[in-house]
Amino acid sequence: MKLYLTSLFCILLVSCGSNTAIVNSWNDPETTITQEQFKKVLVVALVKDEATRRTTENRIASANPIFKTSYQYLNGTNLQLTNEQKLKILKDENFDGVLTMRLVSTEKETNYVPGTNTSLYYGGFGGMYTGMYGYGFGNWYGMYSPNFYTPGYYQETTYYMVETNIFSLNKNKLIWTGTTKSSYITDIGLTVDEIMKTLYKQMIKDGSVTKK
Repeated sequence: MKLYLTSLFCILLVSCGSNTAIVNSWNDPETTITQEQFKKVLVVALVKDEATRRTTENRIASANPIFKTSYQYLNGTNLQLTNEQKLKILKDENFDGVLTMRLVSTEKETNYVPGTNTSLYYGGFGGMYTGMYGYGFGNWYGMYSPNFYTPGYYQETTYYMVETNIFSLNKNKLIWTGTTKSSYITDIGLTVDEIMKTLYKQMIKDGSVTKK
């Protein structure tokens, strides 16, 4: 029985609330990702900032030893090579898959957060202070309800659209792609975790991988 490549995303064991959702995905219906097909996968973060690139690639590579960071193989010494020459380097290094991740766009969305209105009711005590005044405290004090109001406000949220592709070098084609939407990014590493978790769930839904 084939051992399917669910271990690619063992990073999913991280349990935390997610600010990432899948937007769309596509898979090659003729391909199921298995360990027999992918024994060594190059991780490529297509970003201009070198620090962000390394953080992203290191985060993914730390999930499983089959992942290898691209900066170890494609760096300043060989970036000027042709695509054919780069592919030859990867094949000579026995890579059979490539995972790429890139920021497609950022979108800002403004939403109105309504204010709150909390009423504190003071009532009752009827008959408590009857006597010479002839009426209870409740009647004298009345139905007093002071309002505590917090005004509404506009909140701007920035969403980051990230595209992740998986290529088969042996078949020389794209076999899966997905776009995610993330917000409230404060830590790149944790965001990468969430993206990988979201993608893995979608790949199971698409039938690209089989859950153990």
